[in-house]
Amino acid sequence: MALNMADLFEHAVDAFPERVALICGDRQLTYAELEDEANRLAHHLAARGVSPGGHVGLYARNSVAAVETLLAVIKLRAVTININYRYLAGELAYHLRDGDLAALVHDQDLAAIVDAVAPPGLPRVVIGPDFDAAIAAASKTRDFGPRSPDDVYIIYTGGTTGYPKGVMWRHEDIWRTLAGGIDFLTGEPLADEWAQSRKGAEGTALVRMAPAPLIHGAAMVATLGCLFAGDTAVIMPKFDPDALWAAVEKHRVNTLSVIGDAMARPLIEALAAGNYDTSSLINLNTTAALFSPAVKDAVARALPSVFLTEAIGSTETGFTGMALHSAGGAHRGGPTVTAGPDVIVIDEAGGACGPGETGKLARGGHIPLGYYKDPVKTAEMFTEVNGRRYAVPGDWARVEEDGTITLLGRGNTCVNTGGEKVFPEEVEGALKSHPDVFDALVLGVPDDRLGQRVAALVQLRPGVTADAAALQAHVHGQLAGYKAPRTIWFVDSVGRTVSGKADYGWARAYAEAHDPAKAAP
Repeated sequence: MALNMADLFEHAVDAFPERVALICGDRQLTYAELEDEANRLAHHLAARGVSPGGHVGLYARNSVAAVETLLAVIKLRAVTININYRYLAGELAYHLRDGDLAALVHDQDLAAIVDAVAPPGLPRVVIGPDFDAAIAAASKTRDFGPRSPDDVYIIYTGGTTGYPKGVMWRHEDIWRTLAGGIDFLTGEPLADEWAQSRKGAEGTALVRMAPAPLIHGAAMVATLGCLFAGDTAVIMPKFDPDALWAAVEKHRVNTLSVIGDAMARPLIEALAAGNYDTSSLINLNTTAALFSPAVKDAVARALPSVFLTEAIGSTETGFTGMALHSAGGAHRGGPTVTAGPDVIVIDEAGGACGPGETGKLARGGHIPLGYYKDPVKTAEMFTEVNGRRYAVPGDWARVEEDGTITLLGRGNTCVNTGGEKVFPEEVEGALKSHPDVFDALVLGVPDDRLGQRVAALVQLRPGVTADAAALQAHVHGQLAGYKAPRTIWFVDSVGRTVSGKADYGWARAYAEAHDPAKAAP
């Protein structure tokens, strides 16, 4: 069995060529049409010098052409290098160097930035009005030869700190952990590479939407997994809450995958203000960022007939567990999940945690090869427990008495205040449960006595008067006193990445540029 993602897509094409595969804005393509366009682009890229193992940058917003690029590259056994379309010249230059590109596919309106930093002679394909014409002369024949489960797939992840890093996966491994190669509820692996398309042929296709940018790993792999299963993928040109609900109503979306509060909160508020038909929706899932308890409850109340699930994991581990939530459910901090057989929590001594113990979340089995061109970070990512290799990306978690696992937060953003660990996500959740707060980001800032103290950047709702003391009292009512922010800055908007994750680099820069003495006490 190839267990290669290009083969998985082609199995779906062969099983139901006339089924709708992809919807974006006013465009809609069947599986056969998407296959033909992806094949043409693959041949066009090959003619420009892209060969197996070559790296093709994707510097673009969501579009049909972006999906075709993902498919075309894997058909060639080449590797997509996802690049944030918000990057300016300096950031793009770093990514072009680090990614070792053989070609670049980019949006037309980003051409000036590319012109400024791209190396001379780098082949480029421009997504714009002339995109279809540029590849029309290429062959639509599927004649790419056999592929391997060992072909490499790279996802660059910016995470919450530092420059983006390329996480290298074998095709089989990433399929088994993120793209549908296991049953996400039971953790059981699919029998073979035809299982997804075979199951899709047995029933009516689902309509699935992952509205985050395709240059974000969660949306990228969710969209590919949807296509492997023969379902219909709906992508949004940009995140607009009202346009998203209109698309859910128009296309009868069944499954909606969002990224934490940054998407869920504006979506729920737009739903309350509008008159949208959500009766087709079966499941709303969040991944890649935690729901705060207040937003989680708001979603459950607004969509009472919809299954609300939280999937935990990371680009470095893939899927590690899922939780089901209902309105008024208990909160233990982050989501509490029944983890799969390959997931453990590792204590500071390097052993597996037992009930009641806290450590770092780890996954064995199908895990990445490492970070691209970074042997030091690769060595730091992996550890061995009882003779088995695990990926450990830095997420802290607690093993509960019943064996479930509660995710607490990222270790690299944990605040150490007077020897106590404070996870920003927990404090952010408490702040966002206050009715005056729209968004919040928590970090540690230097403190002469405590080493670090908890600080917060808070975005209030329009028309609300800032009251730091009221917010601190609100947090004191929910969490231990040492977790309450001692410094609060009120900001016009909280910095977040294009995917909705907290931008801690922005937060640190803001904190360094603003005297804590001038913030709210």
